[in-house]
Amino acid sequence: METGNYSIVTEFFLVGLSQYPELRILLFVICLIMYMIILLGNSLLVIIIILDSHSRLHTPMYFFLGNLSFLDICYTSSTLPTMLSMFVSQKLPISFLGCALQMVISLGLGCTECVLLAVMAYDRYVAICNPLRYTIIMNKVVYVNLAAWSWIIGYVVALVQTGLTMVLPFCGSNVVDHLTCEILALLKLVCADISVNVLFMTIASIVLLLVPLLLIFISYVFILSSILVINSAEGRKKAFSTSSAHLTVVILFYGSAIFMYMKPKSTDTKVSDEIISMFYGAVTPMLNPIIYSLRNKEVKGAMKKVLSKYFHLRKI
Repeated sequence: METGNYSIVTEFFLVGLSQYPELRILLFVICLIMYMIILLGNSLLVIIIILDSHSRLHTPMYFFLGNLSFLDICYTSSTLPTMLSMFVSQKLPISFLGCALQMVISLGLGCTECVLLAVMAYDRYVAICNPLRYTIIMNKVVYVNLAAWSWIIGYVVALVQTGLTMVLPFCGSNVVDHLTCEILALLKLVCADISVNVLFMTIASIVLLLVPLLLIFISYVFILSSILVINSAEGRKKAFSTSSAHLTVVILFYGSAIFMYMKPKSTDTKVSDEIISMFYGAVTPMLNPIIYSLRNKEVKGAMKKVLSKYFHLRKI
């Protein structure tokens, strides 16, 4: 149906990496394995944090980590099943509403993670630099509100960006040359002025990427200086362990996000965008529980305790 010089689009077709049909089976297997690991690792972490009520896992750090794991489960569940279906069918149809929902969910979760990682850095700063006041500063009301506002800010930004994109006219073509309904890929199909979208996206990228990254950097300058003056070798090792794990997750997440949304247009290549999108959407959530917690002694101890209780009840 034509309206003016453009068509009303009722569905889109995702055709990401379609120029490499010989890789579809390999990509399907790799993504399926990663998805299973993501679900298993992050779900196990959330369950342990909830069930092990008498350990140190009921602290702000692990509360935020539980939020991060739940977020990763939701994020990958909003994108990876679509990728898997596309690798099988090569050209995957998705309704206009379905595309909008996928965009707002995945974009909202990505924005939330930007804020949440900065909040986690602040938690580590207070724990290491002000240990005697930690329980006063990071009381339950404070850390619950910090987590809640991370989700609220993330989804307000996502709703505005998605709304600004989906109300625009599309130029007849409904073929999205990407693995998911990603905002940058959809804007390429728009036949109208997108300066407002670009402006809002630039502001959002600065607020949600550069500002949190700057705050994380400042936090870690103070954290590292505090770690160096700790007298106990065991204390230094423990503080460095939790901080380095979080810093590794930050580098993986922000590195791929900045490459996707803030790189110069001259370096914009479709294949690199799709590969980084896959890394951003699958590899990082898969590594998060391994890097941040499954190698943590407290998590391992809680895991053994929960599993021993489970098998004990099974025997009874």
